Amino acid sequence: MLGFEQHLPGFIEAYGMWVYALLFMIIFAETAFIAMFFLPGDSLLLSVGALCASVDFMHLDFMIMLLFAAATLGYIVNYHTGKFFGPQITSVKSRFIKPEHLARTNRYFVRHGGKTILMARFIPFVRSVAPFAAGANQMNYPMFLLYNLLGGLFWIGLLLGLGYFAGSTIFLINEIT
Repeated sequence: MLGFEQHLPGFIEAYGMWVYALLFMIIFAETAFIAMFFLPGDSLLLSVGALCASVDFMHLDFMIMLLFAAATLGYIVNYHTGKFFGPQITSVKSRFIKPEHLARTNRYFVRHGGKTILMARFIPFVRSVAPFAAGANQMNYPMFLLYNLLGGLFWIGLLLGLGYFAGSTIFLINEIT
């Protein structure tokens, strides 16, 4: 999956509309499962935005809605996974998991949970861990959901938009020369 965004034009040529399902699954998996932190979220979004500027059937507005849904649903799954497994993980006696660290993390999420969920979208490894930690620390769900929606919209909109702008500019320069 590393460097997948470089092969995206060939995938689009070979499989056409299936690209939508693949992109949904990649963004969903990166945000829903901690172990999928290695997926190319940021670079993929930039590449997809650029392709929306040059590929006829890839529309920016549809791609924003689709990938926003994937990112938002991914965080919701990750939050509930943390809520379910968090207490089981934290109750294990371990030299790595100390009660004072758990208490500090809980206090942090009470004070800064919303900002963390919002900003985590832009930090690759943290993007996969933050919703799990929010669920494990019983972050207020309506607050989590609000910041999840805002963060997802900013992340998807900004990176797809930047990619689209860059792709449009390159496309325009190629036409002029």
